[in-house]
Amino acid sequence: MVVNGKEMDIPLGTTISNLLNKLELSSERVVVEVNLNIIAREQYDVYALDNKDQVEIVNFVGGGC
Repeated sequence: MVVNGKEMDIPLGTTISNLLNKLELSSERVVVEVNLNIIAREQYDVYALDNKDQVEIVNFVGGGC
């Protein structure tokens, strides 16, 4: 699986929530796209990822001037 442009070895059946936990990311502060489709946050616990998936995780960062 490719996550944010990097090849990762993720066990079959890993959910988005499992992946976010592994990457130490809060589901409240990210948007996840799988194969060019944005996945609803409510689906993170049940959406199982596949070895061929292309995953992009966008992390929100606070700040400003």
